[in-house]
Amino acid sequence: MVEVTAYCACPLCCGKSDGITFSGRHARANHTIAVDPAVIPLGSEVYLEGLGTFTAEDVGGAINGRKVDLFMNEHHQAVLFGVKSVKAHVLREAI
Repeated sequence: MVEVTAYCACPLCCGKSDGITFSGRHARANHTIAVDPAVIPLGSEVYLEGLGTFTAEDVGGAINGRKVDLFMNEHHQAVLFGVKSVKAHVLREAI
């Protein structure tokens, strides 16, 4: 089980607005998640039950332990998402 929240590329969510992830890629909705790389290695493919399959491409100051942050295009979407507890399955772990 992981705690899932959401973020966007705005200064309120991540202190910048360029949309560039920690791994150097552009964050994409329905694709990018932020993780704690000590728990889920960057580059891993992760299935979040009821939400879909995502790629661990980003990290965040508040993303520690069994927490995952979904990237969304709009700030209001991220706020409305709230906090959910879901089962996570690492489908492919990055090396």
